[in-house]
Amino acid sequence: MAEFKHVFVPIDFAESSQEALEAAITLASKFGASLTLVHVYDIPVYGYEGAALLATAEWLAPIEAAARQRLDAALADVRKRLPAAKAVLRGGLVAGEILAAIDELRPDLVVMGTHGRHGLSRALLGSVAEKIVRLSPVPVLTVPHRARRTD
Repeated sequence: MAEFKHVFVPIDFAESSQEALEAAITLASKFGASLTLVHVYDIPVYGYEGAALLATAEWLAPIEAAARQRLDAALADVRKRLPAAKAVLRGGLVAGEILAAIDELRPDLVVMGTHGRHGLSRALLGSVAEKIVRLSPVPVLTVPHRARRTD
């Protein structure tokens, strides 16, 4: 059986990622592994015919501050059970930033939730979890959202 020394869990604060976080905490505890939470906030880009508007530093500051506050609160809760847990905050395209963080931090296992979208909504929105599963250089454990399970 594989030894996991570093578990990595992307979170977006949705119920599905909370379920993945619980699984990651359990696995990290069982294996005596370190745990890193990562949250990626989107940087708004507005595109119009012939023009694009990128978010300015003035716009990004409150977005980043809110993301940092949520991530710090999540980390504080996790540290009640795993005092050495860490957190990483990044801004940008979610899948790309998660993959970049995996490359930089080199965890042994990624644990992430799935929203369980199907059909057109999945085709239009894409699936971050699917991209991570396909492109991650390390194993990925996906945790389906409880509401979508048929236990």
